[in-house]
Amino acid sequence: MLRKLIKQTKFILAIAVASTAQAQQKPTAFVDPFIGSAEHGHVFVGANVPFGGVQLGPTQIAQTWDQFNGWDWCSGYNYISEDILGFTHTHLSGTGIGDLNDIMIVPATGQLQLKPAEFDKMHTGYGSHFKKENEIAKPGFYSVYLDDYKVKANLTASERVGYHQYIYDNTDNAHVLVDLGFRMNWDKATDTYLKQIDETTFVGYRFSSGWATDQKVYFAIKTSRPIKEVKYFDGDVSRTGYNAFKGLAIKAALFFDAAKDNTIELKVGLSPVSTENALDNIEKELPNWNFQEATASADAKWNETLGKIDYDSTDELKKVFYTALYHSYFAPTIFDDHNGDYMGTDKQVYRNADFVNYTIFSLWDTYRALHPLMTILEKPKITSDFIKTFLSIYQQQGKLPVWHLWANETNTMVGLPAIPIIADAFLKGLVAEEDHELLWEAVKTTAMGDDYGLKFVRELSFIPIDSMDNESVAWGLEYAIADYGVYRIAEKLGKTEDAEYFKKRSKLYEIYFDKDERFFVGRYANGDFRRPFDPLMAEHRKNDYCEGNAWQYLWLVPHDVDGLMGLLGGKKAFIDRLDEFINLPEELDNASPDISGLIGQYAQGNEPNHHVPYLYAMAGEHWKTAKLVNEAMVQNYTSAPNGLCGNDDAGQMSAWYVFSSMGLYPANPMSGEYVLGSPRMKQASINLPNGNTFVIDAKNQSDANIYITSAKLNGVALKRTHITHEELLKGGKLELEMSNKPNKKFGK
Repeated sequence: MLRKLIKQTKFILAIAVASTAQAQQKPTAFVDPFIGSAEHGHVFVGANVPFGGVQLGPTQIAQTWDQFNGWDWCSGYNYISEDILGFTHTHLSGTGIGDLNDIMIVPATGQLQLKPAEFDKMHTGYGSHFKKENEIAKPGFYSVYLDDYKVKANLTASERVGYHQYIYDNTDNAHVLVDLGFRMNWDKATDTYLKQIDETTFVGYRFSSGWATDQKVYFAIKTSRPIKEVKYFDGDVSRTGYNAFKGLAIKAALFFDAAKDNTIELKVGLSPVSTENALDNIEKELPNWNFQEATASADAKWNETLGKIDYDSTDELKKVFYTALYHSYFAPTIFDDHNGDYMGTDKQVYRNADFVNYTIFSLWDTYRALHPLMTILEKPKITSDFIKTFLSIYQQQGKLPVWHLWANETNTMVGLPAIPIIADAFLKGLVAEEDHELLWEAVKTTAMGDDYGLKFVRELSFIPIDSMDNESVAWGLEYAIADYGVYRIAEKLGKTEDAEYFKKRSKLYEIYFDKDERFFVGRYANGDFRRPFDPLMAEHRKNDYCEGNAWQYLWLVPHDVDGLMGLLGGKKAFIDRLDEFINLPEELDNASPDISGLIGQYAQGNEPNHHVPYLYAMAGEHWKTAKLVNEAMVQNYTSAPNGLCGNDDAGQMSAWYVFSSMGLYPANPMSGEYVLGSPRMKQASINLPNGNTFVIDAKNQSDANIYITSAKLNGVALKRTHITHEELLKGGKLELEMSNKPNKKFGK
């Protein structure tokens, strides 16, 4: 046993600290999963693989849920905590939503506890304290020592399977608790089931209602050691006489002979469809009992993904960059079985023959940068599969997804955010021709719906605040963005009449513009603008905007910047107004904590402002773009646990940094153009899936040299402040001359 323990300890040390210079050069060596895990970052901490459907990690005790306390534990983890209840297999990373944290596993010793401990009262139930120095997190691997149980927990994962390794230093009443009733925040189990198949195999399901109102998770558990005794409970009521039980909160304590061998491993396969598929997922993805091999496989998958960009900078900035790129691959997640089966929104089982089905679509966030990033870094099939998933959802629920979670439409956030993603993919040639007809049907049907003020938009009108007491401007502006996407699709398909109609709809943002106040303002049905009007007022769901105020929403016209300039009086007036915006007091009145990372009233911590720094470049003053985007990066992206200024929002906040730190950004995510900004690295080489390499060479870049004074694309002077998607995919080199003094003529 001692020899085995020494071998395991050496392995863990090898995982924790790269032992060779070669290992140090791997991208995973620069990732710190704890970045963004404190305060409002809400990132997942644990073991997963890129796009992995299993995210296996620690779940802690949330403080009493409200907007300012338990909210910061909604991923299941917050860096400031020093307690762990156990380990769950699904998490939401960087969102503001309390859901998932399904299938709780607790490696425990001593007296059997059936309820999770209460906050700051570990003696009241199961769970353990831990020390931060005994916690390790790396891409694809998580490890922690549970002090109260004296158990070392090591975790890794494949796409659909979580792999646990538990080493018990205390063998007193050693057991593994499976708690199917465990809930986090909004979630509540509605039906649970657990059955023992043999001495090493268990299957079951957990159905629940929360943000996803009808979530179904099927699972299978394989143990490396025979389970000598099982005690079943429904809640805290003992159940005996059978090897299978069904109830609202089934739990089981699995006892094994720890005195004989103090290590036990579990493989937990998940499926959206059946326990048989969950078992098959284990067999197909992790057939062997070899924790080291599984961990090495997860590490290799992450290195392959992160290696799509070679980022040359200081070690500190590499850490920030590669962690941001790592977080950009947490969602969407795979949502089908190894055999292609998945659960549709209509709760019917489908089998894919030609595409991977996905879930966790935080589209209001990710349409802005994360999905455009995937069109660059990933093979065309990945974006194509996202679009095929959207179209299958449309066929099942009659409209495109808004915020889709585990076969449930949550209808969260505003607008029709699937459409910009579809338009971007379609215009870049990433949608197969055989899908064009269904794509157009889905886009047009969704855009011609009735919900959330669309009936007014259909008539080319504003959404009256009489019909929508709050957020009407936010909905109107987001609809205009989506309608621009419909217009561009129709135009390319040769649907002239539709193109003209949706082009008009894409301009409807103009009718919210109050010429007296010079802001977008909500309007009553009689046409009057809302009065009194306060452009700084940002109280959540109490104004005409969504998680913002009139100042922050003044700029939400990324698809028609020239039109917005016209409303504001031309380029000079536009730039003057931007200057005023970023120099206002950094104060908000009773605002949502989502509105964070303020520079004046510019809010880096929330998505509607993510394109704003690049508006200066589009108006002819690129040096101001460089100054603002650099300040946003330096101020809001660090290597500390609180190194994200707001929710990561399923990777969007991180994707913004991935783009911006390379000196590019898709300000209009449907234009196929990337606006130049201010790179933070010496050089970045994007290793494109078509075999080409696009190099961004920032000559003389430093903390002081933030301004692009001139640019060359493949040796030819670049007179504009953007490059195109087509230019990037061809490969080549973008050379940027950097200085601490702006060339105010650059880009004019």
